[in-house]
Amino acid sequence: MHDPISVREVMNREYVGASASDGLVETAELLVREGEAVALVLQGTDTVAVVTRADILGYLVSEGDPETATVEDVMTESYPSVGPEARLPEARDRMATNSTQWVVVEDGEPLGTLTGQDILSSVRLESEATEQPEAVAQVATPEQATADGTTATEDSFEEQGICSACGTLTRSLASLNGQLLCADCRDV
Repeated sequence: MHDPISVREVMNREYVGASASDGLVETAELLVREGEAVALVLQGTDTVAVVTRADILGYLVSEGDPETATVEDVMTESYPSVGPEARLPEARDRMATNSTQWVVVEDGEPLGTLTGQDILSSVRLESEATEQPEAVAQVATPEQATADGTTATEDSFEEQGICSACGTLTRSLASLNGQLLCADCRDV
């Protein structure tokens, strides 16, 4: 039996960084342009806080002056973090109780982020790594189709996953550089 997959194997190694003195509007634009929900607030190479698009929007709508507001006005100094060697089941359970994205840090230095999508896309990889050879499920052949014309595998999402790059739900994921990618994204 193999060890469960680690956070390092599925985390997103790219993240948006900002400093406390950065303008809030510019940081919001950067988050939107990069398609990210959270920016790590860095002091040197250390993560000191996080700021989310929701934090920025809430501040600007309720009380903030967009021309003078900075990241420091809305950043949250306590943020959820997990080490890169943490096992995925532990990270998944912790994430479920906090309903948030996690910052992956090692010795105070940010390595990336871990999202629900990262965990969801790793489910197939995890099941393959922990599967016992004698416990391999049989795939239904066309002859084993049910009366309504569907097979057990057509009704099941167990063999599907989400591509880490494009977000497509697919059956053909492969691990490449720590990410699960569909055939189209592997070809790029």
